[in-house]
Amino acid sequence: MGLTGLEIFKQLPKTNCKDCGHPTCLAFAMALASGKASLDQCPHVSQAAREALDAASAPPIALVKIGTGSRELQLGNEMVLFRHDKRFEHPTGIAVSVADTEDVAAKVAQINRLVFDRVGQVHNVNLVALQNASGDAAKFAEAAQTAAGVTDFPLILMSEDPAAAEKALAAVAAKKPLVASATAANYEAMTNLAKKYEVPLVVKGSNLNELAELVEKVVALGHRQLILDSGAREANKVLADQTQIRRQALKRFRPFGYPTITYAVNEDPIQAVVDAGLYIAKYAGIVVLPTADPADILPLITLRLNIYTDPQKPIAVESKIYEIGTPGADSPVYVTTNFSLTYFCVAGDVEASRVPGYILPVDTDGISVLTGWAAGKFTPEKITDMLKNSGIADKVQHRKVIIPGGVAVLSGKLQELSGWEVIVGPRESSAIPSFIKQRWSA
Repeated sequence: MGLTGLEIFKQLPKTNCKDCGHPTCLAFAMALASGKASLDQCPHVSQAAREALDAASAPPIALVKIGTGSRELQLGNEMVLFRHDKRFEHPTGIAVSVADTEDVAAKVAQINRLVFDRVGQVHNVNLVALQNASGDAAKFAEAAQTAAGVTDFPLILMSEDPAAAEKALAAVAAKKPLVASATAANYEAMTNLAKKYEVPLVVKGSNLNELAELVEKVVALGHRQLILDSGAREANKVLADQTQIRRQALKRFRPFGYPTITYAVNEDPIQAVVDAGLYIAKYAGIVVLPTADPADILPLITLRLNIYTDPQKPIAVESKIYEIGTPGADSPVYVTTNFSLTYFCVAGDVEASRVPGYILPVDTDGISVLTGWAAGKFTPEKITDMLKNSGIADKVQHRKVIIPGGVAVLSGKLQELSGWEVIVGPRESSAIPSFIKQRWSA
């Protein structure tokens, strides 16, 4: 966990000089502990104290990066056991496995299509896990090259044979794949490979004690971009190991201060998906599944979205003009907030009305209509700015705008500020179809 204000205060110069902008060093320490200040604001802190504070305040789980470019997957930097304590930083990476004995190009193409739209956000799987099922180093390297050529997703090269891993790495090292795995039998060779090609490495133990010892040996060889595999494959054992690894990491047990990888390998495909959901919920950095069926992946994408959405940051759509149907110069103009759920409810009901229209979601930091009004974020001034600056006036020949019925109190001032005729719509968007047929005439 992070340092307390008093622990930070002990490292500060205690001069109360106010150069940091705070009245005392203790006040500055409290601000640092709560994340409301930066150590750079103190010009008098010693280098030794700075290094001590930086090391102590670093996340207990290291940041590990897999892949390159826009598809790069970042894992780690986690600080808490429970999301309500703060938030989880990086969502679990979902990987789909492909054996080098399969039609690699066809299976990877199927993985590429695992893209889903949820409340205006695009979500997908994150990795292709290539298995050296053939045991042939040349075939594994050829499969890796094929996979790299048909997908932008980062790769996991799954082989415990250093010769096969090296041959595949030589073909795709530029994509910065994850190499799995270093074991007690091969850790020196696998660590040297990971260092040579500067790629992250999975460290696999047969139990937690062996895993901790093996991590220390790998770190001693000079490699720290690590992913942990406890070796467990049964769901109850995986759950116990994942929980223990996270708990010990938060207690600053350094060998466990890395993200983890889990495998959903149950022969029952439905149970495998259930197991994968369990691992996503309980701290897995990566979960590997054999299935590329959208019906199996979508529930996991949805679960991940629910768990890893920051509860302090609502999902919002972009504040701009949205066209429903094919609206023209005589079409109605609706105003709402940019909270995703609100926007998509309104959009769906406008579409159901069969009357094309324009929707203007005002930027309320992603909160709903009544909450935005109560918080002073859905106001006549902000709506007026939206009407003036969005370009909607160039799209319609009328000057009529429909506002939610729950904020009818805004209508008078909005009409005065904007010059638009304000029509108070229904309180619930589900009433839009009947409302628009009765009330709208351009």
